[in-house]
Amino acid sequence: MLSMLAGTWVSVEIFLLTLIFSIPLAVFFCAARMSKFYPLKKAAQFFLLLIRGTPLMLQLICVYFIPGLLFGFSFDRFAAAIIAMSVNYAAYFAEIYRGGFESVPQGQKEAAKILGYSKSQAFVFIIVPQVIKRIMPAMGNEVITLVKDTALVTVIGVVELLHVAKSASNRVFSTVPLFVAGAFYFIMNGIVTFIFSRIEKKLSYYK
Repeated sequence: MLSMLAGTWVSVEIFLLTLIFSIPLAVFFCAARMSKFYPLKKAAQFFLLLIRGTPLMLQLICVYFIPGLLFGFSFDRFAAAIIAMSVNYAAYFAEIYRGGFESVPQGQKEAAKILGYSKSQAFVFIIVPQVIKRIMPAMGNEVITLVKDTALVTVIGVVELLHVAKSASNRVFSTVPLFVAGAFYFIMNGIVTFIFSRIEKKLSYYK
């Protein structure tokens, strides 16, 4: 049981670090994707398509093995997992952000201008709050998926919850450790769902 708890903590670390790095990185990707500078916009569009169009497991393998083949150095397994997952989720978050910004009616910007707001003030006080409210359901779904996707890092040998459960299952010739791991993932997702439901409830008071 102690090994399962240790594996769970590693999964939680991967989850939190991926969120910490991917959310701000997604802002950069979104800005590039919505840029009026055509080459940057097209480069961002291709990059996001590449990341979203290939399996996360393949990206984990590439980040861990390709630097060693091309440049003679390799990332630590844990670091490679964080890099690959952060970039992957930043790509998805960026498209969610873009959808949120594009869903805000143009009239909101025009109304802010009439009320005397500068472009930066309108962006911070009018546009961003509406975008946050609109993207929360989609963000919640992606974060729930992230909890489960932490299991994929086992492909490069990171000893997280599923890795520990599979080792225990092979050792005792039983599927019970796998069901215990499933229960742990369920609990983590329950916590994430509760947090996002509370946030969405708070945001529902703002029109």
